[in-house]
Amino acid sequence: MADEVKLYGFEESPFVCRVKIAMNLKGIKYDFVVENLSNKSADLIRYNPIYKKVPVLVHNGNPISESLVILEYIDDVWREVPILPHDAYGKAQARFWAKFIYDKCSPALMKAIGSRGQKQAVAEANEQLRFLENELNVKGTVFFGGDNINLVDISATFIAFWLGAAEEASGIKLLTEDKFPKLVEWGDNYINCQAVKDSLPPRELVLSFFKKLFGKA
Repeated sequence: MADEVKLYGFEESPFVCRVKIAMNLKGIKYDFVVENLSNKSADLIRYNPIYKKVPVLVHNGNPISESLVILEYIDDVWREVPILPHDAYGKAQARFWAKFIYDKCSPALMKAIGSRGQKQAVAEANEQLRFLENELNVKGTVFFGGDNINLVDISATFIAFWLGAAEEASGIKLLTEDKFPKLVEWGDNYINCQAVKDSLPPRELVLSFFKKLFGKA
């Protein structure tokens, strides 16, 4: 009997896109259920009553919420094409950097852009990007996962794709090749991987979202 897999989300969400990328990498067949966040479905609220947010993965009737939790669940259930290292230390490091991106880096980037380039906010964003740049320099590899995409790369999808649209919509440039050459190269390689490319929403859709957010629609 085939697994029944549903993903509740909406196209513009980088968190939903993370899950899509992991499932595409692993070749998992799933149904995508589009949610309207201004009119959330009864299913979404039933499956995620605490946060009432997307993404929610429903596997054979069992709901899993929060993108990083979902990614680890997917890796535990579908072992082909692993997105976490096999060794305990490697897993710990991947989880650390994924959490750093979620807790520190992405919020700092959005704060800098939302502040219209306020000096202190930009300096903080640059500091967070520098940590990622240094990590790529230390690794000396194409991806944070080495030669293959892993949890850290997927967690940084916002930086690789969404950030450029946010920069264009706001007129604030943070991720520049002169300051962060390895990170820019990583982003180009990452979004051109077929499994990633097939998971991304149309750029125009993301750009429109940010233009509305910054009052430039």
